Amino acid sequence: MGLLDGWRRGRAAEFDSGSAATNAIELTKRNGQVSLTRQGAATGNLRINLSWRMRSSDIGGPQRESLLRHPFKALKPPEVLGHSQSMVNVDLDLGCLYELQDGTKGVVQPLGGYFGDVNAPPYVKLTGDDRFGSGSGETIYVNLDHREAIKRLLVFVYIYDQTPAFDRTQAVVTLYPSNGPRVEIHLDERHPQARSCAVVTIENVKGEMIVRREVKFVYGFQAELDRLYGWGLQWGRGHKTKAER
Repeated sequence: MGLLDGWRRGRAAEFDSGSAATNAIELTKRNGQVSLTRQGAATGNLRINLSWRMRSSDIGGPQRESLLRHPFKALKPPEVLGHSQSMVNVDLDLGCLYELQDGTKGVVQPLGGYFGDVNAPPYVKLTGDDRFGSGSGETIYVNLDHREAIKRLLVFVYIYDQTPAFDRTQAVVTLYPSNGPRVEIHLDERHPQARSCAVVTIENVKGEMIVRREVKFVYGFQAELDRLYGWGLQWGRGHKTKAER
């Protein structure tokens, strides 16, 4: 989607993060908030990673029940059973809506090549676009050494193409602060037709950096997330070029 809003493109940078953290905090509906400031992690580069898997439908679900009711289906050739499992082939993209204290607003995302900058406004940088859910996934860095310039961030995930199937991708967004445990948000709720998901907000509340779980699935794309959270940007249709894929 083309965004009618621009910002400076900065130089490449080397990153560091708290990737060595061995324990984790999972944000849930009941426990959906954590303060980076209170755990001494509101400095350095916050690494935000999206990982997912492309796999077939759960054999332990309806497929298994079908085999129990009709055991002779187990005698079918593997390729026939495989065809009936409906392979999930999804290209998930990680993005971030940002609003700075000076009123600047915009987006960092693969679509349109808006990769941002970690050393200059918006202090948010997407490192690349993973189309296949590889081990490294997609990663955004937020430079919290410039947290005083950041008002709020909305990290979101959308399905660029193929079948809407968030509940079968095992998608996880993980935040790796510069200090303390990593923070995990699982996107495993069942919303069969959802195309986008607002995952987590990071907000500067009177100098305190608060991470809040959202996990709100919508059936549209960035423009619908924009309306939901009142960003007020202008959106247009867009596509990835071969280089962005």
